[in-house]
Amino acid sequence: MAPSLSPPRPAPRLRTTALRFALSSARRVPARVRFPLERHGVQPVPRLEESRARGDVVRLASLLGTRVWLVTGYDVAREVLADSVTFANDVRGLIGRQDRDAPAERIGGLGMTDSPDHERLRHVLTPYFTRRRLADLQDDVDRVVEAALDDMAAHGPEVDLVARFGFAVPFGVICDLLGMPEVDRDEFRHRGAARFDLRDGGAGIFDTAAGTRQFLIDLVAAERRSPHVPDGLLARMVADHGADFDDVELGGLADGVFLGGYETSASMLSLGTWVLLQHPDAWATLQRGERGEVDRVVEELLRFVCPVQVAFPRVARHEVRVGEQVVRAGDIVIVSLTGAGRDPARHVDPARFDPTTAAAGTLAFGHGVHRCVGAELARIELRTALVALARRFPDLALACDPRDLRFSELAIVHGVEELPVRLG
Repeated sequence: MAPSLSPPRPAPRLRTTALRFALSSARRVPARVRFPLERHGVQPVPRLEESRARGDVVRLASLLGTRVWLVTGYDVAREVLADSVTFANDVRGLIGRQDRDAPAERIGGLGMTDSPDHERLRHVLTPYFTRRRLADLQDDVDRVVEAALDDMAAHGPEVDLVARFGFAVPFGVICDLLGMPEVDRDEFRHRGAARFDLRDGGAGIFDTAAGTRQFLIDLVAAERRSPHVPDGLLARMVADHGADFDDVELGGLADGVFLGGYETSASMLSLGTWVLLQHPDAWATLQRGERGEVDRVVEELLRFVCPVQVAFPRVARHEVRVGEQVVRAGDIVIVSLTGAGRDPARHVDPARFDPTTAAAGTLAFGHGVHRCVGAELARIELRTALVALARRFPDLALACDPRDLRFSELAIVHGVEELPVRLG
């Protein structure tokens, strides 16, 4: 990132209560700025490439006096995501929430938290997501995947892969990871489904998000009152950090694990399967199960599908040059993760799915201090689930006209609503 062009100064207090940059707000945002959230299947809409043709960084709009910039170039995107000194993640001022320490505004979690609170909170989670710890989860992931495949077989010969597999696998893995009691899982499943329902513009998503978070906060409080031998993330966090962190903080971290690993993994499994069914060679690669080849398929799916379309908005703390543009203090910078993955400066034919050219360094999980803490767990899920699916149902096929598939509209996390398949 180029040095500041002017002395650092605090970003202005923004008065944008009516403009909410969140999952539920997409339909309320003016049409001219929606295209980073629009797709044709898994392909970006032409306007995204038209934007790239104007430059890796373009001015998207001015909303209520605030300039909004869109980044589509891979190198610039990586720089912005890595620079937590220049760019702030805490955008609660953008939604009219100025008193961040008020009880009602304390959300826990990592996504909208800046240093030093971010480091303090992330330090709680990272020990539970080391490669050694995640290796211990492999048996649990195998069991969840096999249960989902058995359920598909029991409901065949035609099933909705999104419901029976796409959502079932990450839900089971996350519940096991959290150590969620079986008695609470049905309610949690219901709350989780409502949280990502964007019909009618997602008008109720703030309430459902708050409800899911409160549900986990209550589980943390219950664990604190009646501790047991830690066998999941909730109990371990209370045992290891309960004296230093309150229920809101620990519950918020658990909620972040859920938010980051549920719908995103469900979309990757569902959309990834749809892509693979169009590429028999890649499907055959999964059936063979050779680790290096499978890893290349997974990495290319992450680039090509990239369900999280944009990163958390960043706010410039001071004036700075981003690419060829001068971004002022208080400006909003939106990184298109989809666009970064389709950068022709990095990929010869970015619109083509080709595992043989898969490159390391995907931004699908973000980058820098805010990179998804569960990225490696997501890879384990994808690798395990897709190989098992291809081996159990080698003749899996789409059971509808591809033109009839319905995809999520204007959502931060892109997905397909249903994927009817024949098991073969």
